[in-house]
Amino acid sequence: MKIAFVGKGGSGKTTLSSLFIRHLASTGSPVIAVDADINQHLGPALGLDDDVAADLPALGARLPLIKDYLRGSNPRIASADTMIKTTPPGEGSRLLRVRENNPVYDACAREVELDGDAVRLMVTGPFTEADLGVACYHSKTGAVELCLNHLVDGRGEYVVVDMTAGSDSFASGMFTRFDMTFLVAEPTRKGVSVYRQYKEYARDFGIALKVVGNKVQGQDDLDFLRAEVGDDLLVTVGHSDWVRAMEKGRPPRFDLLEEPNRASLRALQDAADATYEARDWERYTRQMVHFHVKNAQSWGNEKTGADLVSQVDPGFTLQESFTATA
Repeated sequence: MKIAFVGKGGSGKTTLSSLFIRHLASTGSPVIAVDADINQHLGPALGLDDDVAADLPALGARLPLIKDYLRGSNPRIASADTMIKTTPPGEGSRLLRVRENNPVYDACAREVELDGDAVRLMVTGPFTEADLGVACYHSKTGAVELCLNHLVDGRGEYVVVDMTAGSDSFASGMFTRFDMTFLVAEPTRKGVSVYRQYKEYARDFGIALKVVGNKVQGQDDLDFLRAEVGDDLLVTVGHSDWVRAMEKGRPPRFDLLEEPNRASLRALQDAADATYEARDWERYTRQMVHFHVKNAQSWGNEKTGADLVSQVDPGFTLQESFTATA
């Protein structure tokens, strides 16, 4: 299951995504955690020292390797240089699975231990001073989108992505790559503004969207969120001494997290798992192609000097039954 955490800056989405990742790991589920935010905080939220987190291999810096591997023997893709963030797979492409080992994971993922359990962590890499004036952060998150386009995941397998703040993910088609999107919102006008943007943008794409109310301190906060987001409000999270200790770099064992917050995490997993039966791989592939054609015609063809629309394999539909090729 592919799950995104979104929200405005400071809403607590990285904290919530890290708690959810810890929860999934505690159930024994295979998990790939991805930090796709411009501010790279997921590693420290999962307990890594700042120096260790800063040394994690960046997906954005390994894009040539990623493209070369995923291209495989796809005859519609002349070279890895003609692949862009929206390039869809076709016959001959290599696919990624959550439970496998492959050159992309070897180069870009690192195992993080969480109370005896472990997850794979991948990061886009930070937006540095060297990027100012010459690079767009979406060129870094493009590596995430390309991997998601080539990912075949099944029931009980989880890819959790901590997304860029606000509505930045709508600059590409990445917002359609998820089975479930959890929008973290504080009980304030600014807190729900991103929800309204997301709801409006996602309306025509069948996006499964649920709101996680964060920093909820009482009935008035709860009533406010219910009035603003209605039935999209799934759970709320309040003050947590466990989270406070985690933010100080001294997290207790995860099983000591307060029961109301543990119950909220179980509800998030139940909501994500419930989308499995509604999966529509044909729609998923069709949306992938839609955004690739849109990007090809608006900038991709000019940038690469190739007809990127011709990369679309009309007879190909991504399916869970596919296996990655060697």
